[in-house]
Amino acid sequence: MSGPRLPLTDAVGFAPGTPLAERMRPRSLEEVAGQPALTGEDGILRRLLTVGEIPSLVFWGPPGCGKTTLARLLTGAGGAEFVAFSAVLSGVKEARQVMEDARRLRAATGRRTVLFVDEVHRFNRSQQDAFLPYVEQGDVMLIGATTENPSFELNAALLSRVKVVILAQLDEGAIVGLLKRALADHERGLGALQLLFDDDALAGIASLADGDARVAYNMLELAAETVGPGGSVDVGLIRRLAQRRLTRFDKEGEEHYNLISALHKSIRNSDCDAALYWLARMLEGGADPRFLARRLLRIASEDIGMADPRALDQA
Repeated sequence: MSGPRLPLTDAVGFAPGTPLAERMRPRSLEEVAGQPALTGEDGILRRLLTVGEIPSLVFWGPPGCGKTTLARLLTGAGGAEFVAFSAVLSGVKEARQVMEDARRLRAATGRRTVLFVDEVHRFNRSQQDAFLPYVEQGDVMLIGATTENPSFELNAALLSRVKVVILAQLDEGAIVGLLKRALADHERGLGALQLLFDDDALAGIASLADGDARVAYNMLELAAETVGPGGSVDVGLIRRLAQRRLTRFDKEGEEHYNLISALHKSIRNSDCDAALYWLARMLEGGADPRFLARRLLRIASEDIGMADPRALDQA
């Protein structure tokens, strides 16, 4: 039986039906998980928050690792105007209008604007030039978020004016910690539902999420709605709800080349188990089997070569 969503109080400030991932978004660096090099005592982001001066930044990391959250936390500490903007939903014309408004605001009040651009790599290199004059003059502090390598996707002029901050993929331990926090939180999470999740179920969610906290929260919420208040959740239910693991893979992006490189190196080092793992991961992620077959032919020819002439026949 499907249970109701946890009702949200007006004091929390969320509308009914707000996803758990949004409700549990960290409100301080102490709540940010899995990024100790950035949020720890000597981390660059903690130092920026202490000083209160926020430079233009680009957060680069996989989905669900905290890019948007960190941008909001930096803005709140700096006392600047915050404008969120998606390169997927809007174009350069709208971005220019936002930056012109920021210029007028600074001229009138001295207050600067933080422009957060999600999926900034969706703007092509010529469109990215629109940000340059506003960033150079200090009217806008640009904070971009991207899942793609900025060296490939951002033009050199913009890249020279921002600091690239690399975020790590969340490990399973960090995700389990986030899930436990959500289950215990009566104000924003699922604590009022008194759910019973065994450790294997939480570990299963963390494994299926593949480093994406948003996916993990969504699966936790789905399980909670499936069993209802006071219900119990085991790993079997999680597997039935998930159906299959959603592995990160893309056709032409950074992850594509990472996995191909891993396959090459595993075969070159005679690591059979690793080679089978990377091959299976690409197939599970939706890679074209014909592309992988061509890759195996290339590996047999270039990496193995005369060390084993039969490899080409087998490939």
